[in-house]
Amino acid sequence: TIRFFAELIDNAYDPDVNAKQIWIDKTVINDNICLTFTDNGNGMTSEKLHKMLSFGFSDKVSMNGRVPIGLYGNGFKSGSMRLGKDAIIFTKNGESMSVGLLSQTYLESTKAEHVVVPIVAFNKDHILLDTKASLRAILEHSLFSTEQKLLAELDAIIGKKGTRIIIWNLRRDNNGITEFEFDKDKYDIRIPEDLDETGKKGYKKQERVDQIVPESDYSLRAYCSILYLKPRMQIILRGQKVKTQLVSKSLAYIERDVYRPKFLAKTVRITFGFNCRNKDHYGIMMYHKNRLIKAYERVGCQLKANNMGAGVVGIIECNFLKPTHNKQDFDYTNEYRLTIAALGEKLNDYWNEMKVKKNAECPLNLLVEDIQKQPDQTWVQCDSCLKWRKLPDGIDQLPEKWYCSMNPDPQFRNCLVPEEPEDDDLVHPTYEKTYKKNCPMSTESTILSKKKKLIKNLFLLVFSVADGVS
Repeated sequence: TIRFFAELIDNAYDPDVNAKQIWIDKTVINDNICLTFTDNGNGMTSEKLHKMLSFGFSDKVSMNGRVPIGLYGNGFKSGSMRLGKDAIIFTKNGESMSVGLLSQTYLESTKAEHVVVPIVAFNKDHILLDTKASLRAILEHSLFSTEQKLLAELDAIIGKKGTRIIIWNLRRDNNGITEFEFDKDKYDIRIPEDLDETGKKGYKKQERVDQIVPESDYSLRAYCSILYLKPRMQIILRGQKVKTQLVSKSLAYIERDVYRPKFLAKTVRITFGFNCRNKDHYGIMMYHKNRLIKAYERVGCQLKANNMGAGVVGIIECNFLKPTHNKQDFDYTNEYRLTIAALGEKLNDYWNEMKVKKNAECPLNLLVEDIQKQPDQTWVQCDSCLKWRKLPDGIDQLPEKWYCSMNPDPQFRNCLVPEEPEDDDLVHPTYEKTYKKNCPMSTESTILSKKKKLIKNLFLLVFSVADGVS
């Protein structure tokens, strides 16, 4: 359920909104525990708000090279309604201000046969522009009983533009306890631990039966830190900024490989490396249009219970695959199956190569997965322009706020300077797979082919003996 937060974060991230920050918090209004999402993006007109709250409608387009994440038009509705039964949206775009109510409680109490979404608009002087009927519905069925209280929430959005979403009647379990835990960490929103058969608490997930569950499965802070392949927006969770990661740059022993699918005209880059934070969290991070879809998906040798591939993380942006409607998986197509198989082969190559290299360097030392590792590079995001900058080696401690003007490299000491270019047109792997030459018995495919050859020779021998006897 942590992943349903992403739908609301995506709305602020999308290029037509273009928020630089989003604040996520928990508050109490009229004795109701509420989740709040406030961004400083472009805001919406009442017409655009109506489209956002209408099911199956989306008019998102790419802007300035930034591609919108959701194109189905149901992300906000499914995400907000999964978190709680009722949501109210306050938005202003510099010229007008609007309030919309998306409420299951309202629909149930009015016995509505169709989805009805009351929306009211005000001009920037706080004068109501709509009929009183929608206003009455919002005042009667929301947490705000007067027009003044609605206007106060609009004024709470800092600046002339932005959007504020409040969700209440949060989902609860059979014991009446909210699905989310707010007290264990005052700077996080977490999923409570489950009791296992022995009475011990722990985190369980159906698709991770044999895995140590990564923190991103149950901690919103951890999940937000890896939500975007290249983060372009700051997320402030319960008053504290999330330390977003440049995932593909935060690994050790980084190498890149290329995937050349027959169904695609271009090559796709895959980044491999070792997780420096926790060697028990490994697998493929699969992104789509910059947004995380599947995390720590184990492939290749990682699927076997022999510790092979432990600690190795692969990162790929699969814009050629189609995510499911809730953006928590990919459609199980032939293209998806081929991609997973190819990722398994590429990961096996990387693992075998690293094992040979590290054993050559440290023949009597620890296993490659147990060697203490540091990221190959240090990258930091400017708190002003939100560009990512590479820092020289040896800089371990960074201030809470960092700006381009603090960069030791004078070439990138100004917010106006573009980021370092990526090698998007990678044609060949960045490393030579020497293990195939040095260790011909190191891959299962080689062993299998040798077995087949041996069986074939045995058959030939048997037939030749039989011919001699006859």
